[in-house]
Amino acid sequence: MITKTETTDARTPPAQHTAPAAWPPGRPRWWQRPWIAPLALISIIFVAFSLPPYLSLNPERSRVPQPDNFAAHYPLLIAHVVFGSVALLTASPQVWPWFRQRYPVAHRLIGRVYVLGGVLPAGITGLIIGAFSPFGPLARVNNVLMASLWLLFTVTGYRMARRHQYVEHRRWMIRSFALTASIITNRLWAVIGFIILSPQLDTTFEGSEKMLTWTIAGLSTSLGWVIPLLIAEWWLDRGESVSIQVRPMRAGPNAWASSPATGGSRSEISSRSPVSRPP
Repeated sequence: MITKTETTDARTPPAQHTAPAAWPPGRPRWWQRPWIAPLALISIIFVAFSLPPYLSLNPERSRVPQPDNFAAHYPLLIAHVVFGSVALLTASPQVWPWFRQRYPVAHRLIGRVYVLGGVLPAGITGLIIGAFSPFGPLARVNNVLMASLWLLFTVTGYRMARRHQYVEHRRWMIRSFALTASIITNRLWAVIGFIILSPQLDTTFEGSEKMLTWTIAGLSTSLGWVIPLLIAEWWLDRGESVSIQVRPMRAGPNAWASSPATGGSRSEISSRSPVSRPP
């Protein structure tokens, strides 16, 4: 004889406990990006050191000598430093993949500040004062070229976002960030150049401090933006090649037949995003 309780238990299926959604396979978590915290910290320290002298509006505290016959140099320099600081501080969260994916609205808002309140005014003022740099002709050429590319990369990336071409937007903004960070690497190369070349003041430079300064400035302004940009291009090419190799593996063994990595047709993959996710 089966009681009512036993009948109910027999007809009631056992309770099923739904496991929480797993983190997408292969995607690093926020704490697996060890470069984010040092990058943000270095940016904050650099701005805290560089910005205060110019907020005093005292030309005597400027770290850049005033060129002759260009009275507007110092006001433009202040604007360049202030807006450049905005670009540098807002760049760190923008290149953080976890932040972009978790807070897309904040990413868009900070991105507008980066472009409109940072790079554009800093780049335009950098073009002007760079052409009148007191650190020699090579520094002038590098300053103008770097500022032009900085504006070009940033505007192109912004336009790609407006067109919803987010893969291209990401690529151009990585290039933009590389040039934003070049202000820091520029100073590092200047220190290295001074350590190496200053002992040669009386020999190679025949006692001319001006030529020593121009040489160090020319080298630092060249290496300061060229090397970060080359690293950015390597990073992008690496991410694209890894993406092409990983996709056929995820799709199954038959996908290798049409993979460009194995000599197959490129038509199937060329229509898709070249980068599946930020490297």
